Amino acid sequence: MCGICGIVNYSKNISKNYDVINDMTAILTSRGPDEVGFFTDVNINLGHRRLIVIDPENGSQPMQFSFQNNTYTIVYNGQIYNTSELKEILLENGFSFQGHCDTEILLKAYVHFGYNIVKHLNGIFAFAIWDSNKKELFMARDHFGIKPFFYTYKNNNFIFASEIKSILKHPEISPIINDYGIYELFGIGPAHTPGLTPFKDINELKPGYFAVFDSNGLKMEQYFKLKTEPHTDNFGKTCDTIRYYLEDSISKQLVSDVPLGMMLSGGLDSSIITAYASKYFKDCPEKFKTFSVDYVDNDINFTKSDFQPNSDNEFIDLMLNKFNCNHSRIILDTPALASSLKDAMIARDMPGMADVDSSFYLFCKEIKKEVSVVLSGECSDEVFAGYPWFFREDALKSNTFPWSIAISERQNLLNPDIATKINLKEYIDCRYNQSLNEIDFLEDDSDETKEKRKISYLTLNWWMQTLLDRTDRMSMSHGLEVRVPFCDYRLVQYMWNVPWEDKALNGREKGLLRYVVRNILPKEIIERKKSPYPKTHNPTYLKAVKTLLTDIMKKPDAPIKNILNEKYINEIIATDGNAFSRPWFGQLMTGPQLMAYLCQVNMWLEKYSPTLEI
Repeated sequence: MCGICGIVNYSKNISKNYDVINDMTAILTSRGPDEVGFFTDVNINLGHRRLIVIDPENGSQPMQFSFQNNTYTIVYNGQIYNTSELKEILLENGFSFQGHCDTEILLKAYVHFGYNIVKHLNGIFAFAIWDSNKKELFMARDHFGIKPFFYTYKNNNFIFASEIKSILKHPEISPIINDYGIYELFGIGPAHTPGLTPFKDINELKPGYFAVFDSNGLKMEQYFKLKTEPHTDNFGKTCDTIRYYLEDSISKQLVSDVPLGMMLSGGLDSSIITAYASKYFKDCPEKFKTFSVDYVDNDINFTKSDFQPNSDNEFIDLMLNKFNCNHSRIILDTPALASSLKDAMIARDMPGMADVDSSFYLFCKEIKKEVSVVLSGECSDEVFAGYPWFFREDALKSNTFPWSIAISERQNLLNPDIATKINLKEYIDCRYNQSLNEIDFLEDDSDETKEKRKISYLTLNWWMQTLLDRTDRMSMSHGLEVRVPFCDYRLVQYMWNVPWEDKALNGREKGLLRYVVRNILPKEIIERKKSPYPKTHNPTYLKAVKTLLTDIMKKPDAPIKNILNEKYINEIIATDGNAFSRPWFGQLMTGPQLMAYLCQVNMWLEKYSPTLEI
């Protein structure tokens, strides 16, 4: 994993523009703490920060390859999992290799396949390749946007980077928030509309897209979209196919030249990967490393609920008793959760999921002390229908994003002057319906099947992207690579067309997945009800964020007051968050998390000092 950035300008010579590309690259150091590299030519500057995972000796970037009187230069962030298959094709076509680095294979595969390279990749990636003869920049992002790619165009400069903060290092780019930024932050946030950011004219390359920038401008093309087609496999073959994709995806993602581990919660998803990984490493002299997160005094303060029915520890113990693991329990405390809210916000470049982010930020920081790569069970709930809204009638009939139904409360949170110009519901409805119009249905789809396709599509393209953003930004801020086997595009595509009655086998969330893996896990884990990423139940956290937000609101020049309703925020503080009657986002962002989110908004405004154009 790495950090990449670059500038293309056809109107002047930028080959001596060292200070700018150096500053843009330097701010990405945490994404790639091991090496730095640059490439400059008349019309282009490229910067790269490297996190060494595969082939330490031969993977330095920017990497160049000369072929048929032309030179190609790549900067790349990610991991290609089907490198062995690609390498075999390339060897058959006369290419040779200096090492086994996936960067070299990716670059030479582009030379061989051209733009069609994206149709041959299985992995997580965001990369840019400069063609010296054509003076053309080719860019691509993986199928579901696991790796980030941001860009902007101003004053003849096309600028791209792995993170927004890198783009903002360019002297001609200033942070500006217009009405779309307000819509995104407070109507959609902490999710975001694919392709957009809160900053005016700073966009992202959408998942499943490639782009070409040359002297004629920027052209983009979608290379991957979920394909709706009849599911013709019988139940037995369906189970076998899912099992194959799972095993193949996990085994491919266990390849690493540096220490590797697993985030283990004792839930179904992380337990599946741990079981397969333990079998993969059974002949290794060292046990497979696993990591879990918990919070000080959660054993005392945990309260059972429908959404979070039990804690993780007893299920983790079941896994440790069955499989050969070297486990580390990471315990986080309230002061650290609150004090890391700003660091987590900076990692995202925008307000995020409050302590859901900061806790993961701290979790990754501790994991990095032991390994540089971990696998995660992320994305299983999206692919196999694990969330409550797949089953709840009120969510299915809500006619909006089911994890964000507090629309009137969000509107009331806006500063009254801004609220007269901003109609959040209209914007949310527009994005919601726009997304639904992208879905292809079959003529014989039943009403229920159409309903489930809608909720599944929204979950995969909005909710999952939010969690993937969180995973990438929090982990890479510590130079930790997180891999997500459940997000293998082959598995996601296959599950998209599996009938609902099979997917929700026995009327259960992830019913089909439970059945497929029933023989490899303890029964208690197979039957365990879904439990979300653990959060603190310590009342001292509420006190900490309440104090933090109170102190912010006491400042006469607090920038949050320019955007949000000061009176409403004070009501939220006075009622411990209860004045905002529904969760801000999902089920985890309730009273304390909403107050923490508001703290992050103020921190963000102070840190980035955006100009308001509303």
